[in-house]
Amino acid sequence: MSTLVLELRQGEMMIVNGAPIRFRSKSRIELTAKARFLFGKQIMAPTQADSPARRIYFALQSAYIGSEEERPDGLSAARRLIEDFKGVTTSSLACGILDRALAAAEADDCYQALKLTRRVILHEDTVLGRTADAFRGGSQARSQSPSPGSNERDAYREPGQQGL
Repeated sequence: MSTLVLELRQGEMMIVNGAPIRFRSKSRIELTAKARFLFGKQIMAPTQADSPARRIYFALQSAYIGSEEERPDGLSAARRLIEDFKGVTTSSLACGILDRALAAAEADDCYQALKLTRRVILHEDTVLGRTADAFRGGSQARSQSPSPGSNERDAYREPGQQGL
């Protein structure tokens, strides 16, 4: 049996199998069984779902860590939101990533679906001129232009990632 060890800081939040947990002190926990969980900046509050890609993320989050009753509705909402997004975007790369995210969610790999959707959020933030502070505090107006030589493909890379 494999285990996962997580270190969480005081005040951080974690959701395990739909139950929110706030840590009162720095903690190190070990998950010894399969669990649906998100922690820290991975968790999006409903008020932070303020753009099309963020609404997709929030729906997928509900499909992943919601209650048994919420999960099917979250997946259904994600399907609809992804189709709506694909209908108005000009980015074939975003469409491809969202197709992969939906396929992962439908295969019950919502964690992977959320990772992929975060890449689309980064792209959306770039297009909208927003700088993202993960999901904490939403986004703010960008104070400077994108760096010269950056392109659409770069917006889909997570820090330290070399390619799609």
